[in-house]
Amino acid sequence: MRRRLCIPDLGSARAVILHRPHTVVTALTRQLQAVGLQVECFWPELPAVARAADYLFIDVDTAHDDQFPWAPGEAPLPTIALIGSEAPGRIEWLMNFGADAQILKPVGDNGVYSALLIARATFDARIGLAGEIDTLRRRLGQRQTVVQAVAVLAARGKSETEAYEQLRGMAMAWRVSFEEAAARIMSSVNGPRDTRTNKGSDLG
Repeated sequence: MRRRLCIPDLGSARAVILHRPHTVVTALTRQLQAVGLQVECFWPELPAVARAADYLFIDVDTAHDDQFPWAPGEAPLPTIALIGSEAPGRIEWLMNFGADAQILKPVGDNGVYSALLIARATFDARIGLAGEIDTLRRRLGQRQTVVQAVAVLAARGKSETEAYEQLRGMAMAWRVSFEEAAARIMSSVNGPRDTRTNKGSDLG
């Protein structure tokens, strides 16, 4: 499926640059301001307030994990790598840290706008995928709970079909979802039973 490019509103965006004072910073700042971004520069560490920015540019040539207030691979905003050295060690660090786009140094008069668009699209896709994975994991866990609850009911002398229908009846009687009913059953089996919240939840 083809991905459609969504053009973000850059006129109100804020970019943060983590780079030692250098002509690269001057050129980069000029391009960012030309497309309407507000720019802040930091060195040698990135403050926690940088999380509120819209884009982050980092100098891969000198960057290290201790400069960032988050763990590698967990950047909370689109990140653009500024790459000068292609030494294997630097590339390995970048792969572990993660970046949504890159610009090769020296920075000239072009390339920043496309990097911003790519970084935003890649970041949004990554966050969306992470959310989908979390949803699938939660659903899988719920299905496993349903299977376990049916097994508990079936162990009381019922067939699997009868146990399934009993679970459905419990969910209707308790006015909860099928998965919530299964979770209640497993909670009553695995943990201390609270007669106030489980009143009327006889599994017999």
